[in-house]
Amino acid sequence: MRFSEAFLDELAARNDIVDVVSSYVELKRKGANYFGLCPFHSEKTPSFSVAPDKQMYHCFGCKKGGGVFSFIMEIENLTFPEAVEFLARRAGMSLPQEGEMQSDGDRLRRRVLELNRTAARWFYDQLQQPQGEAVQAYLDKRQIRRSVAVRFGMGASLDQWDALLRAMSEKGFTKKELMAAGLAVAGRGGRIYDKFRNRLMLPVIDVRGDVVGFGSRVIDNSEPKYMNTTDTPTYSKRRVLYGLNLAKKTKRPNIILCEGNLDVVTLHQAGFDNAVACMGTALTQEQIHLLSRFTKELVLCYDNDKAGQMATDRALELLENTEFKVKVLRLPQRLVDGQYVKQDADDFIKYQGRDAFEKLLSGSANGMEFTLSQVADKYDLKEDKDRIAYAAEIAETLARLGDPVEREVYTTRAAETAGLPAEAMRMEVERARKRSYAKEKKQQERREMNPVSDRQPIERGMRYANMRSAMAEEGVIRLLLQDDSLFPEQMPVLPEDFSSPALAHIYDEMWKRRGRGGVASLAAVLGPEEMDHLTVILQKPESAANAPQALADYIRIIQEEYNKRAGDLDPLAAACKTYKDKKGYGGKRT
Repeated sequence: MRFSEAFLDELAARNDIVDVVSSYVELKRKGANYFGLCPFHSEKTPSFSVAPDKQMYHCFGCKKGGGVFSFIMEIENLTFPEAVEFLARRAGMSLPQEGEMQSDGDRLRRRVLELNRTAARWFYDQLQQPQGEAVQAYLDKRQIRRSVAVRFGMGASLDQWDALLRAMSEKGFTKKELMAAGLAVAGRGGRIYDKFRNRLMLPVIDVRGDVVGFGSRVIDNSEPKYMNTTDTPTYSKRRVLYGLNLAKKTKRPNIILCEGNLDVVTLHQAGFDNAVACMGTALTQEQIHLLSRFTKELVLCYDNDKAGQMATDRALELLENTEFKVKVLRLPQRLVDGQYVKQDADDFIKYQGRDAFEKLLSGSANGMEFTLSQVADKYDLKEDKDRIAYAAEIAETLARLGDPVEREVYTTRAAETAGLPAEAMRMEVERARKRSYAKEKKQQERREMNPVSDRQPIERGMRYANMRSAMAEEGVIRLLLQDDSLFPEQMPVLPEDFSSPALAHIYDEMWKRRGRGGVASLAAVLGPEEMDHLTVILQKPESAANAPQALADYIRIIQEEYNKRAGDLDPLAAACKTYKDKKGYGGKRT
């Protein structure tokens, strides 16, 4: 491991988890713990808990949890070594000498970041040279000013098979690193060549200023029109937003979410420096969490075609019941040769201008107003059967509104739209709420009828095969963290006795760190799912008064279940085991 245990302990001690989490989440004290809205999933009622005594966080909603290292890894999308560096800078601590061992994964990630930065500079340089004239001509055609292209670090990939490959090889990067970065690919014959050729290159820069990947667009009619970096050690399209490194500095009160990278560029050029775009995918929960660090108001500005409408609906669904104030900016179609055609933000700015977009922005509808309009557009509300169908569909949406005042306002508005009495619409909404409540109640009853399912880990790959043994294994883990003085000098039960491989791994790593307390440094050796599950285990009650007997019972159950799996014991071995249990030896196998 790269960092010593002593260094990690000191670093965790200097980064109190309440202080660290408070810089991302507004916390309020309730009893011994602090609570706030979870930064890892959308919610309106706080279910995110931070325990200062255990230096641990846990969300009762999405079940994420861990110590201070896990929190920074999750919220900043960092590896463990990067989280250590982040917290060391925060605490003003010097890192150990670089001579200490780095993991292969950490070393590769660092090389990919260095390669991305070098490649971005090379693409930029090509755009300034004669060989970049075709891409520059495309920028001129799109009316993108040179100063804006420089601000976004735009560049040009050449119309050659291996121009980047040769240039990066000369700078000391290997073909393996180029492929790991998604900058080179292997052909059928095994030949390695550049992935991006004859394209406008758009570096994707995260909020820390690292070049994590690239977007691109062709400058001719070839396909695919847009091409992005595939997932790499530094890039995940679910976790990044194009332009957020610039938009996070905006003085505007909101962030505009667009479809395309060039929409973002055009909006920034027009003075709307609060625009960002998803990287070739629909809005994700990870992106919502990222946005929540910089704004509480979003404006959805997707294209006005079918795909754009679907993206808007999906985003509204994800943002429902979150703390975000959401608006929808509907781009009108443009009349061309007597026909109306769709347009994106880039088209609108070019043809209608900045002021027209500002007017649209200031008049954009909130999310519920947009939904009301969208549903109404599906029906001919002059026809009775369509009015009935509209009332039934919109009632399902209105029933999900948690705020009774908000629900009443939009129920009345929906009734007016359909030309129905407000009381009739209220009754329809109330029926929808009752159906939803009955469905939830039935699901809850089903869960209560099968309590074993509630004890299973969320992650399917960690599901328990032997529930009796697993519950005892969880108990041993709780007691080990709660009071390790209960345990003898040597392991009273072995990890291989455990029925759950995940619990065995957690127990083994905790035993190595016994006597030091806390869970923070476990993030160095446990996966994120294991850390999440550990915090779930630690939320369950464990009586300190009865701890010695509880530990003995847990060990007995684990060994009984182990012996069942291993096969029946012969009579002499069974008698020996009974004697050891009575003497309280813990039954450790030799």
